[in-house]
Amino acid sequence: MSETLNSTQLMASATSAGRKRNGGRIGRIPWYTYVLLVCAVVVSMFPLYFMFVVATTDSATATTLPPRLYPGDNLFHLVGLVLETVPFIQSMINSLIVALSIGVGSALLCALAGFAFAKLEFRGRNALFILVVLTMTVPTQLSVIPQYLIISALDWVDTLQALIVPGLASAFGIFWMRQHISSSVSDELLQAARLDGANSWQIFWRIVFPVIRPAAFVLGLLGFVGSWNDFLWPFIVLKSPEMYTVQIAIKALQSQRSIDLGLAMAGSFLATIPLLIAFIFVGKRMVTGIMDGAFKG
Repeated sequence: MSETLNSTQLMASATSAGRKRNGGRIGRIPWYTYVLLVCAVVVSMFPLYFMFVVATTDSATATTLPPRLYPGDNLFHLVGLVLETVPFIQSMINSLIVALSIGVGSALLCALAGFAFAKLEFRGRNALFILVVLTMTVPTQLSVIPQYLIISALDWVDTLQALIVPGLASAFGIFWMRQHISSSVSDELLQAARLDGANSWQIFWRIVFPVIRPAAFVLGLLGFVGSWNDFLWPFIVLKSPEMYTVQIAIKALQSQRSIDLGLAMAGSFLATIPLLIAFIFVGKRMVTGIMDGAFKG
């Protein structure tokens, strides 16, 4: 009995010593690491802050040297001008509809395609997957003309579905989900489910998707942010002001001969607020999903 107690005490002391050593290593972070982190945060946040400063003053602030680093009291006036110049609220609603549709749709469809490439056996699977990956090397600008011809043939010009449908799946999303499913879901688990009588859809929805939900959430959030910030494709297919997305509405704030930087920055600040709110609420889940995929072997 005494020998057991002694061995238990030795194990406990070794564990506590290991914790102290690890704690000491974690606690001995060099001071310059914090300096570099602070500098990185300042450099990353300064453009956003300067945009807010210009949005609260006027256009002259953007070209003043040395630059003005404190906000003014002109924000509400410029915001009122933005709302009077273009239907900005409707544009934000349109962007929200498009971004949510693409975020949710791409997460689901890319997860389905990734599941097919990772776990289903069919002829030409590897060749088709290589073809999908190769499309990532094609610049987006090269697909604008054929994509517009298809949208025009479907009579979707100046509609929101012209923005939603082409963004529902991407080669990167399929590759992302395929790799995550391959590393996270075992073949033995799927074989056991098939022996129990589950079909492919039931296996995906009840077994695979709960496992890959963090990765699908990250993919959906990336799709949301990308579609919210997209300018080129909406600028090509949208014609009427009531169908504008938020980026096209910001472009409409500029006249043909001059640019009111204060007005443009006020519109940009309004367009940035939803993204900031989204990151505040889901930023932790996004980081968790990315790190979860990074450490799976």
